[in-house]
Formats: sequence, C-alpha cells, structure tokens
Amino acid sequence: MDSIRNRFKKTPRPVRVVQFGEGNFLRAFADHMLDIANEQGAFNGSVAIVKPRAHGNLDAFRQQDCLYTVVLRGRENGGVVNTARAVTCIDRIVSPYEEPDCLTELGGLDTLEYIISNTTEAGISLTGDEQLTDRPCASFPGKLTQLLYARYRRFEGDMKRGVVVLPAELIDRNGSALKKFVLELTGKWALEEGFVRWLNEACLFLNTLVDRIVTGFPAAEADALYESLGYEDKLLTVGEPFGLWVIECEEPEKMSARLPLDRIGLPVVYTKDLTPYRERKVRILNGAHTSSVLAAYLAGENIVRDMMNSPLLRPLIDRAVYEELLPTVPLPEDEVRAFADAVAERFDNPFIDHQLLAISLNSISKWRARVLPSVKDTLNETGRLPEALVFSLAALIAFYTPVEQGDNCLLGRRGDETYPIRDSQPVLDFFWTHRKEENTEALVRALAARTDFWGEDLNALPGLTERAAYWLDIIRNEGMRSSVARAAEERK
Repeated sequence: MDSIRNRFKKTPRPVRVVQFGEGNFLRAFADHMLDIANEQGAFNGSVAIVKPRAHGNLDAFRQQDCLYTVVLRGRENGGVVNTARAVTCIDRIVSPYEEPDCLTELGGLDTLEYIISNTTEAGISLTGDEQLTDRPCASFPGKLTQLLYARYRRFEGDMKRGVVVLPAELIDRNGSALKKFVLELTGKWALEEGFVRWLNEACLFLNTLVDRIVTGFPAAEADALYESLGYEDKLLTVGEPFGLWVIECEEPEKMSARLPLDRIGLPVVYTKDLTPYRERKVRILNGAHTSSVLAAYLAGENIVRDMMNSPLLRPLIDRAVYEELLPTVPLPEDEVRAFADAVAERFDNPFIDHQLLAISLNSISKWRARVLPSVKDTLNETGRLPEALVFSLAALIAFYTPVEQGDNCLLGRRGDETYPIRDSQPVLDFFWTHRKEENTEALVRALAARTDFWGEDLNALPGLTERAAYWLDIIRNEGMRSSVARAAEERK
C-alpha cells in the first residue's frame, strides 16, 4: 500500500498560524478550512502545531510530513455526502517538552498572525505554581503567555506585531477566559506594563463558537478506506459535513477582509455578538438531544439515527424542535429553521451510530441548560407550557428511576435489561432515595424543589410540576411508547 507522503506534496507557504492542539477536531475543522482557503487563493499560509501535552508521541506526523486526510460524510441538503481531502497546510509540529525553545522560536516568527487552540474545556485553566522560566509551563495559558512574551520581546513591543487568538475550546466566552488567565500570569510574573499594554492593544482574544462532529480515526474501517483512497494514512480523521465557526469581533467586516474564509463559501460567521448563535446551538441542537433521547431509549431505540427515523418518535421530536424550541431563539425565524433542518440531517447521519445512552450522561444539568430556558421563555411569552418539553422532564424522571445500584451509577430497567444512570452523586442519591415514591406529584415536586440542581425552585413555574406529574403518571401506567404518541398530539 502506498503512503500519503508519496501521493501529495506541500506548497511552501509562510507560517501564519500557530495552533495549540494536534487532535482530530482542529485538523478536521480549522486546518481543513485553511487548506481550502489556500487552494482558492484566499489565505496563502501554513500552520505550525504545538503539542500542548507531554504524553503521546508525534511519530505519525513526522513519518507523514504532517500530511493527513479528512473524510467528511453524512447528510447535507437532502443528499448523502462522502468526500475526502488531503490536507497539506501543516508546516510542522513541535513539542515544547522535547524542544524547549520552540515557543520562543514560534513567537518570533515574522509572519505569525493567528493563534488557534483546542486543548479541551479543561485546557483554559492554570496549573499549580507556574513560572515564566519553566520549560515549558504546564498549562496552555502558561505556554501561550510564554510565546506571546517572547514575541513582545523579539519585536520590542511593536504594536503591528500583535496576533489574533482564536480559541476553539467549548467553554462560554472562551477568548475572554483565556485572556483573563494570560493577564493573571502576566501580573503574577511581574512582567512590564508595556507587555500588558501590547496584549490589550495589539492582540485580539476573540470569543468563538465551533460546531462539527468529528469521530476521529476510523479504526474499524481503516483498511477499507485505505483501499478506496489508494494510500495508507495513520492520521486519517472522519467528521460530518456540517460545520460552523462563529467568531465574535468588534469589526466583523474588517476581520472578514483580513481572514476571508466566509467569502469563499466556508461556514464562518463574523459577528459583533455570538450569543444568539450560542443560544441557537444550545437550544436547537443540544436541546433536541436532551428533550428526546431518554424517551426514545425507553421506547426501544438505541441510536440517534433510528430515533429520527421512528414513525412513533419523529412527530414528538419535530413538535419539540419546530414548535417549542425554535421560537425561543433570538435570530430570524428562517435562519433558525434552516439550522433546525440541518440538525435533523445531522442526527440522521448514516455513517455515525450515536448511542442514546452516551447522550444520557448528566441529563439533569443538561436539561437545566438546554431545555429549561425555552420552557421559561415560552411560559413568559405565551402563558402556556410547551407540552413536548414538559413531557421530556417526565421522561427524564422515568429514565432516572432506578431498580438497583451499580458501579458508580444507578441501574434502570428497560424490558428485561438494565441500563446505567450516570450523573453527579447528589442527583443519584436523590433518585435512589425516592425510587419507591408512588405519588408522582410528590416526586416531581421534591425534584423541582432542588435548587442545587436547577438554580431555582421549579415549583414556582405555574403548572410545570402538575403537568410533568400528569405525564409521568401516563408513562408509568401506559408505557413509554403509548405516552410518546399522546405527547406528540395532545394539547392542553
């Protein structure tokens, strides 16, 4: 079998991007976009990757000269997409644990303009007693501060040598959070005021929202994919066609002109406020998951795709999404509806077996963040409760009702089999304590009163606990499948 290194060659381009993180997501997302932009003449730059953690090795990258393939497959615009692209924009990959001077060298690059990162949600935090002289600092903010300070010193505080920082970690206001830690280290290390001024005036730490499901290396079908590609690729990564990169900045048009990814058809949005886009993702994409998967599992389904193709479940899902979640998103209706349509296609991806039980993890906090805001907004705006979303609370309680204790979890029962219920210990303790409660309204009221779960007493929301208890009674008496059919149609 041929190798990817023999099939593709890289065009020499200036390193305009330093990227913290060599994982599948950034390689199938940001790097994939930059590679397309190079091809279309909209970027003309390459990427230097910094490995942010000490564990693991870079052998595959070095053996393949940082070349790799991205396969995007799924449903899009009513059809099935299955594409493969060899990405050639990675100039080099370095580890500061093996090459302690690499952060200084990269910071001093004359052509550097952007810093991208994805070091997981836990990456934007500090680690212990870090010092500027560490080689390297343990945390990502520490390494970034070392690189930026080296750049400041190399160019003697030149305000034209600032960089745009684009973190992709999945935390709210990621750019602001990262800058906060960089400034905290700057103060802790007693670095000069000129550096603080350079960070504030020459550099931009932008908040971003990223969205693409990337499943990574397809171990089970790697040989078949190698055969279809005609070469071997140990770095091959697989994702879905859908992508979205929302970048918040004070001057969207200016940033678009500087990094014109949106102008060549890539799914990039520059905006002064990404809050509505975050609301759209949380309420439509995440809310659709959280409001449907527990009922779907108890109704007999195991994966998201089968849930979406179920004649029983789909009407309830559509009611929740299009009638109850969609109207609460503060963006134009046609734009939100198009996003909801894309979500339905993503859930129906024929190449991904997304397990419902995997999504069930920590459903209490998920329901609070993803569904409760839409319940409250609907109640405030219409005076009525959104029936499908209230039903989802009853389905959550039914799913969380245990029959026995497991290993760091509770066990529920579906037919003749048990399934794990995984959540925080206080949540598990609550449901174990109330496992034999026959009075559904008493159970719902006790759960709704847990302000530590919800951030408020849900009993204060008019009619919510009574209606959730009504649906829980039906689930217990008639079973989930019959209850789903009723919840899709019934109007109070």
